[in-house]
Order: sequence, then C-alpha cells, then structure tokens
Amino acid sequence: MKRTCTAILLGCLLSAGAPAAVMAGGGTASGNELMQRAEQLLNNYKDSEALRLFEQVITQSPDNYEALCRASYLHCRIGDRFADETRKAEHFSKAKTYAMKAYELQPEDAESNYVMALSLGCSAMTAGPRQRLEGINQMKSFVDAALVDDAKHAGAWYTLGRWYFKMANLNFAEKAASKLFFGGVCDEASNEKAAEALEQAIVYEPNNIRYYFDLASVYKEMRETTACISTLEKALTLTFETKEELELSRRCKIMLQEQQKL
Repeated sequence: MKRTCTAILLGCLLSAGAPAAVMAGGGTASGNELMQRAEQLLNNYKDSEALRLFEQVITQSPDNYEALCRASYLHCRIGDRFADETRKAEHFSKAKTYAMKAYELQPEDAESNYVMALSLGCSAMTAGPRQRLEGINQMKSFVDAALVDDAKHAGAWYTLGRWYFKMANLNFAEKAASKLFFGGVCDEASNEKAAEALEQAIVYEPNNIRYYFDLASVYKEMRETTACISTLEKALTLTFETKEELELSRRCKIMLQEQQKL
C-alpha cells in the first residue's frame, strides 16, 4: 500500500448503497477504472471519496483483494478522526470485516496481515479492558507475519513499534491480566524495541511525520533527550499537506521547545 497508516489504533465509516460511478460518456465505470480513480483520490489525501469507490469495487467484486485491503485501511484511518465512540466502533467493525475477508483470500500476504493487525488494534480501543488486551495481544502475530512476507513494510514496522510501546508501558493490573490470560506476551516488549521498530518505519517511509512524532515520544519516555531533539528536528524539515500533518508539526515544535529547555 502506497500510503500507510499514521496512527497505531484507528477505524472508519461504511458508505453503504453508494451509486455506481458513471463515466463521462454515461456508461458505468469498470472495476479497474474505479480502482484507478480510488488510488488517485487516496494519493491526493481524499480518503472518504477513495473509500466510497473502493467499496463500490467490492460491491461489484466481493473478492477483490486489493480493494478489501484498501477499504479496511481507510476505515481505520478515517474512524480514528471521530471523537464519538459509537462512530469509531462502527468504522472499526467495518475495517475488521474487510480485513478478515482479505486474510481469507491471501493469508500469507503482508497487506492482509497488516490490515488484520490494524483493525484488531482499532477494535480493541473501543472495547472493555479484557477485550482491549485480547485485541492488542492478537495483533502481534499478524504484524510478525506481515514483516515475514515484506520486511520493508513501513506500516507494519510502525504498528510493531506502537505495539512494543503499549505493551512495555502497561500498568500493573494490565500486566497481570496479560500474563494470566495471554501467557505474558508483553514480557518481550520494551521501549528500546519500540524505538528500533519505529526507526525502521522511517527508513522505509521517511516522509511520514507521524512516525517521527511517535519515535520522539518514545525517546522522551526513555529520557533520551539528544535522540528526541534530533528526531523532532528532522520531522520539521518535512513538507506538510494535510491538517493532520500540520497539527503534528505543531506538536513536534512544542515538544522540541520542551526538550531544548532540559
């Protein structure tokens, strides 16, 4: 996928019953034409419009693997923007449904495993404490499988980094519950591993400010001031095109000013 997710736990909205796309000459667009248009919209940061077209493709061809992966990813990305938990849950549910279908079609491919991990994480964020831990624990095997198939998958490295960070910083009760119900998978997690994974994400997608911001946050937690400042300075050299990127750049500037005073 050309554009990878910029937050660890995301979700989205299904636009059911959307009309078929119509070409300039009045005919109905083919699946390939819809996919091309959707990709163009995605690359131009028009996520909602792209999602509608990907879902039209799925309506026409329910086993279109690429459209399923894209729709799952976009449901995660768009849903993360909603403050309302009900709206989030609706998006996350659709993301998981699409991801599971894609995984059934190609269970060893990096992209299906990536969107499975992403949608599980999304769903976990609107669940109860035990369900949240269960979802977060389940993510790990899918992230690992994605990286086995594609060691240069930036989104998978990013998700792995956030997984390490989350599991390394569970509170006492969460750690106890994780060990009791899920075999202590959090024992392998650390802030150092989180930083290493996020650094890899940057190697393979060096223009994603979210990766820099989260890496700087990990360094801040580790009290690695020099590394934190260096990461933030690199982040602020990037070009910003969306409101989300501008907001992240603002937060980077604030963190940088705080770290420079230490």
